[in-house]
Amino acid sequence: MHKVYSNIIQIAGDVITVEADGVGYNEIAQITTGRGVSLAQVIKLDGERVSLQVFAGSKGVSTGDKVRFLGHPMRVATGDDLMGRIFNGSGLPLDKGPVLTENLADIAGPPVNPIKRVIPNKMVRTGIPMIDVFNSLVVSQKLPIFSIAGEPYNELLARIAIQAEVDVIILGGMGLKYDDYLFFRDTLEENGALARSIFFIHTAADPTVECLLVPDIALAVAEDFALKGKNVLVLLSDMTNFADALKEIAITMEQVPSNRGYPGDLYSQLAARYEKAVDFDTAGSITILAATTMPGDDVTHPVPDNTGYITEGQFYLKNKVIEPFGSLSRLKQQVNGTTRSDHRAIMDTTIQLFASYRETLEKQAMGFQMSAWDTKLLKYGKMFEKELMSLEVNIPLERALDTGWQILAECFEPEETGIKKALVEQYWPK
Repeated sequence: MHKVYSNIIQIAGDVITVEADGVGYNEIAQITTGRGVSLAQVIKLDGERVSLQVFAGSKGVSTGDKVRFLGHPMRVATGDDLMGRIFNGSGLPLDKGPVLTENLADIAGPPVNPIKRVIPNKMVRTGIPMIDVFNSLVVSQKLPIFSIAGEPYNELLARIAIQAEVDVIILGGMGLKYDDYLFFRDTLEENGALARSIFFIHTAADPTVECLLVPDIALAVAEDFALKGKNVLVLLSDMTNFADALKEIAITMEQVPSNRGYPGDLYSQLAARYEKAVDFDTAGSITILAATTMPGDDVTHPVPDNTGYITEGQFYLKNKVIEPFGSLSRLKQQVNGTTRSDHRAIMDTTIQLFASYRETLEKQAMGFQMSAWDTKLLKYGKMFEKELMSLEVNIPLERALDTGWQILAECFEPEETGIKKALVEQYWPK
């Protein structure tokens, strides 16, 4: 029998404080108000003072309302019945479908034991050359997409959702504009990807506390599918909104702020989510891509700064393209040696020449005279930007590698590229 308490001693924002005993951290409670029943989660224990965040907001809660602790953390329904469905940040349907109450799993569990993990060794093909060729996404990798407001990071995530060779797509939206939510839904539906997708959506108009639940719910569902042998890609947008929700709650709780007002445990909070990425030795996998907007394009901002220490690289989205010199997949060497024999040669050579092209652009802007080599680089750079770098390009890895050879052959002689003779003889366009 769960105890019921009716001594709420403080209401601050969406956080209430009640005196209770025998309560656990992250435990769920029901608050019975004059308007009905609301759910809340324990976020702080101070002796018998228990602080809870109310998922639907504390509006309508009074000090005399009854609080009933349920004895377990937040749970979410799992299984195939979720496929093609859209839920809010509390796991309730947004698509007019039935509420799911079976196959419940606890959220925010611990990360997987390293003994059960496989060393990442398989590539996730996305059809985007700037990812597949130059910074390959690897199964069980955790990568942020660093961006600024106005860049098409949600469009990029949607493209990856449609084209990635995985079994299940789980989208966790945090602080999304309603238009962005509709964009994700309509784009995946139009391209036939909604049937293998599950949405957990928190919009900017929803209660702040629901924003904090989205990554945990998405990853709990992902883990259930992965344990059943599925390869799952979790897309999170935007983790800066998640961090801002943490900051808002911390301010309400009167915690001592850290850098720029964020809570001191920001690193741990982010790591607890990112470390859910895993490739099970006897089952499926979880791969995480998370959009992280950088206020003022400041990579030293606490959210991207902390994220960079946790993740295995980043995609840097700038001027509507994945910037080759800001992006890095630290695990790409695990897979790009097993794709095609020319993968690494094309990756290294084309990027080196593109760096030279950028230097030539600077020389041109300063009025220096262009040499014959500079003229070749200018032609090469424009072709590279149009045929490989543009996010409008959708081609498989092998075709992207062939395109790289074609661009080189159009602009240079074989000996000017520095590529090994054996590879030139095998792949150079005749």
